[in-house]
Parts: sequence; C-alpha cells; structure tokens
Amino acid sequence: MSDLAHDILLLGGTTEASALARALAERGMKARFSYAGRVDTPRPQPLPTRVGGFGGAEGLARYLADEGITHLVDATHPFAARMSANAVAAARMAGIPLLALTRPPWSAEAGDRWQDAPDIAAAVAALAGPPRRVMLALGRMHLADFAAQPQHHYLLRLVDPPSAPVPLPDHHAVIDRGPFDVDGDTELLRRHRIDLVVCKNAGGEGARAKLVAARKLGLPVLMVQRPAQPARAEAHDVDAALGWLQRTAARCATAGGGAHAASPDTERGV
Repeated sequence: MSDLAHDILLLGGTTEASALARALAERGMKARFSYAGRVDTPRPQPLPTRVGGFGGAEGLARYLADEGITHLVDATHPFAARMSANAVAAARMAGIPLLALTRPPWSAEAGDRWQDAPDIAAAVAALAGPPRRVMLALGRMHLADFAAQPQHHYLLRLVDPPSAPVPLPDHHAVIDRGPFDVDGDTELLRRHRIDLVVCKNAGGEGARAKLVAARKLGLPVLMVQRPAQPARAEAHDVDAALGWLQRTAARCATAGGGAHAASPDTERGV
C-alpha cells in the first residue's frame, strides 16, 4: 500500500486510533496523529503527533490545505460530536476524502437491566430521587452536570487526577486507565456497594467489562445514547480502514488529479 500517495491526518484518542496508527507505521505510510488534548498523559504513538485543537472546522480545513493532507481519518470518541462534525465540514471544504473509524454501539443482552437516556441532561434528570450509590463511568467532562443531583454517593473512574475540585459533595475517585477486565470491575462494584451504573454507549471492548459486571451483579445501567452524526463513510476495524485508504488513493491516482480529486462524500458504507 505504501506505493500509493497518502498524507494522512488521523484524529485520535481511542483504542482503534492507536491500532490504526500502528498499522500505518508498520506499512511505512505517511501519516500524523492528532490528540485533542483532553488527557494529561496521552499514549505515545508511532507517528508524528500533535496535541490541541484546530480552531473549528475552518481552522481544520486550513491545516489540511497548508499541510497537504490527502486523507482525513476521524477515530475520535463516538461522543466527540463537535469534532466529528468539524471533520466532515473541513474535509468537504478541503476537497479530500474522510473516513470515520468508529466502534459499533453496545446492545443489551439477556440479563441486562438497561435504561436509555438520550443525552447527559436526561441522565441527570433520571437520577432524581432518594440517595443511591452511583458509578459515573463518564470521564471528567460531565461531572458538573451531576452536581444537580448532590444526594448520591458517586464513584468516579478517571484517567487523570482531577485538576480542580470535583463539584460533587459525596464522591470517591479511582484513577485508572483501561482496558478493564470483568473480575476487576465486579470487585470494584462490590467493594463500593454500587447500585446503579451510569455510562455512555461508547462501544468497543476496552470499557465493556463494567457492563458484564453489572449484569453479573443484577445492577441497573443508565445508558447515555450517542449523539447524531453527519452522513459519512464509516469503518469499524483497522482492516476496513486500510482497505478504504487503498481504494481512495488508487481511485484518485486513476483520475489523474491526485488524492485531492476524491469526493469526501464517497463510500457512505465501507
């Protein structure tokens, strides 16, 4: 694949992004990795890496043009709705193809006790009522939202220690980085006497363990559903993403216009 023209910008932060970065590096493909900067100690990558935002869709489009990027791969978190929308708009402005490397959402299985919440605000509202012991498996971005329900004891699992006081009067923070396993999450829920898990439907394997643990313990799960995304080409694994890169580069070369001749709207399903 390395004989085809690529200069890839990989928007990362997920396990899938890291797996694709390794695959690109192993194949000697020209690519760079971008972190949003939400984690204090991001994982090192085998590609040139930048950290920080671009300044919205327009800023990202300028970066794509200035750096001669030929392919944009959005492998950000399924809940990074603004970044994903900016990626779609920027790719269209720059006239380059875009692929979203995203995980399929989780689906409830036999024995699960899930209640869906369309968004964070609905999840906060669903916690009205008497005090409970709640695991908030949402990261640090939404902690202030749950201050509206201060009656609960909250168990937090965070990648980095909080940089500011947590706005929850009764909480315990565990600093840990996944992937997690079922035995460990079962013990965590038991030790903290959790009776409700709140999480986002992120999909993937690295964070599934808490759902299996909740099922084993008969605990309810309040599942925040994913935000809507613009229409875009999507792949669910590294092999499919590599195939898309090969096809789009070959198609552009055949067209004689270079990689920028590809339409960013091609191949809705990969």
